[in-house]
Amino acid sequence: MKPYKNKINRIRSFALSLIFIGFVIMYIGIFFRENQIVMTIFMFLGLIAILGSTGVYAWIGMLSTKAAQVVCPNCGKHTKVLGRVDMCMYCREPLTLDPTLEGQEFDQALNRKKS
Repeated sequence: MKPYKNKINRIRSFALSLIFIGFVIMYIGIFFRENQIVMTIFMFLGLIAILGSTGVYAWIGMLSTKAAQVVCPNCGKHTKVLGRVDMCMYCREPLTLDPTLEGQEFDQALNRKKS
């Protein structure tokens, strides 16, 4: 199982990867210079990926302004917590704002609402 990271950093990494994916798609389009329709489709798909990245960055920026800011008890730095449980951005210490979850082992499923 891959190590869990802070939610804000994961979403930012996804947005950054969308930019690089968009550039790669555009570069693939260069190989189809003879067929301008195919090249235009690849350029358009790359542009869509880059614009999607811009949307994700705007969304996480707005989400980040609403996130609760806490001081990590382990490293003493300020970090933001999204949801009921999250990790410290710096030292990956499990953090929670819900007093009923304190002392429990960290699990991503604790953020899901139970039906």
